Amino acid sequence: MSSPITRGLPERILIPLANPRTAADLVRIGAALLAPGGVLTALSIVEVPEGMPLSEGATRARQARRLLQKVLEFAPDGIDLRTVVRIGRRAAEGIVELAAEEEADLVIFGWAGLVAGRRGSPDDPEFSPTIDEVLRDAPCDIAVVKQRGVGDVERILVPVRGGPHAELALRVAAALGRSFAADVDAVHVVASDLDPLLRSQTERALAMLVRQHAGEGPRATIIDAEEIGPAILAESATAQLVVMGATAPAGFDGSLFGHLPEMVAQGAGPTVIVVRTREVPSPSTFEQRAAQAETMEAAERAVRTGRSVPARVDRWFAESSFHHAEFEDLRRLMDLKEKQGITISAVLPTLNESATIAAIVRAARVELMEKVPFLDELLVIDSDSEDDTRELAEAEGARVVRHPDVLSRYGTYRGKGEALWKSLYETTGDLVVWSDTDIQDWHPRFLYGPVGPLLAEPRIGYVKAYYQRPIVQDGQMKEGGGGRVTELVARPLINLFFPELSGYIQPLSGEYAGRREHLERIPFFTGYAVEIGHLIDLVERLGLNGLGQVDLDIRIHRNQELEGLSKMSFVILQAVMKRLEERRRARLFAELGSTMKLPRSGPNELALEVIDLADAERPPMVRIPEYRERRGLDD
Repeated sequence: MSSPITRGLPERILIPLANPRTAADLVRIGAALLAPGGVLTALSIVEVPEGMPLSEGATRARQARRLLQKVLEFAPDGIDLRTVVRIGRRAAEGIVELAAEEEADLVIFGWAGLVAGRRGSPDDPEFSPTIDEVLRDAPCDIAVVKQRGVGDVERILVPVRGGPHAELALRVAAALGRSFAADVDAVHVVASDLDPLLRSQTERALAMLVRQHAGEGPRATIIDAEEIGPAILAESATAQLVVMGATAPAGFDGSLFGHLPEMVAQGAGPTVIVVRTREVPSPSTFEQRAAQAETMEAAERAVRTGRSVPARVDRWFAESSFHHAEFEDLRRLMDLKEKQGITISAVLPTLNESATIAAIVRAARVELMEKVPFLDELLVIDSDSEDDTRELAEAEGARVVRHPDVLSRYGTYRGKGEALWKSLYETTGDLVVWSDTDIQDWHPRFLYGPVGPLLAEPRIGYVKAYYQRPIVQDGQMKEGGGGRVTELVARPLINLFFPELSGYIQPLSGEYAGRREHLERIPFFTGYAVEIGHLIDLVERLGLNGLGQVDLDIRIHRNQELEGLSKMSFVILQAVMKRLEERRRARLFAELGSTMKLPRSGPNELALEVIDLADAERPPMVRIPEYRERRGLDD
């Protein structure tokens, strides 16, 4: 089967980068080759040695993402350039894996130069071991660029000798010529004493080859010379780019591309691009087929191991744990937002938050709407506060609604989850971000932090925050005292029944953001269980790779008494049991209680107080007719 590039320009190009600071020329070349509407992906691989969990790469992955942000500056206008950081044991495996996942048409490598030859003499050209492995295993075409700068390109030289690699070289050179408005010269070297008839036939064959694969623009030229290599090097002196196809099968005589292109890449003055089409082996002997079967079996074993829950969680933790500092450049986030044509709604749920709400609304409005128009909408959705929370929020410029007044014909429930569900109806943004409002040290990062990964990583559909949670007791701040329900209830439950979510540091945190297209299609628990419900439902919908988490540093908020935490734990347990019964399509318990008995004992009291703590569940918002009408959704 022919490679996609043989039918036109590549639609998906992958550029692995070892040093993002040298990426400008590779991005420029990739952009010149990309089909209209295509995607260019810059990839950084973080290698974690065998014997260490992949999660150990989390800090280095964060650093790699920061470096890759600089690559976005190199993208020409109109080019969709994305960045990806992958964690793996070996860089080559990560590149081949992503190329297959993305269905890449072309991988573009930068080539640093000589390494003491392990195939031949120390003077032989040598590609890095990573490129070697990818060249042998990649599911797509490959271009390796010997970088010497790409400035003003006026002439592109394409030495051709026939074959599929030469045809690819002609197509690549023609695309670069169109992009750079450069002349393209396809040359073929023949002996000076070649028979005139044979020379004439060669000229016609070359002209036909060029027209067929590069169109009418490039020139076809025969060069007389005694030695091919020196002739090509002499011609390259007046060119700014040289594009060559491989001349030998991978591994032939210790060479990946053939002696000639590797020699030209080493000796030419301008930048040289060497290309190789995907080769599909067709073993004809019993030994070859047996070797291929053994290789495929080993690959399947590796895939099974890589897909195990612990391995996937380890890798996800390293690749999808962000830090808010990666997104503190709000101008860069604005560029991403505008490029994607996305709108953002921020929602602040409240219940008697007069001590903190004014400062939170003021900071969000000033920093994220007035200084930088990052937020398109700021909504305070209130759960019938008895203090002046609503008045304070309105005075600071927020739009305020009471959640009992929203979709009132469906009734109302007490609880944060009810407010969040109804806030979907009241907002319009493509992305929705929520933040608790009982936070004493609130900062705008509590909104832009969870949104950042959604803008930077198209694969991610939902992001939760995590942070250090000290508690204040008797006027003293104590480290590690917060998150008691998480550690005593939610984390054990997740590890037992939903281990794919076990990499979440704070699964119950109150700050999170998601894409409306997913949020409107999941149910919402109306109370304390809304956060755990989101995770369970969204990991099923999006897969683990569609989720993320972001570090917001420190969060100081109002702490609940132990009895309140007990009630919260009871509701969370109910929700997890409900989801388990639904997923297993089995009744796990004869009766799932919705009332909680709280013993009351004291010198003059001994009683059991019975409290109904059933957490109701709202259907996906997309099923509500009023929402469908407001959003213009077809029936």
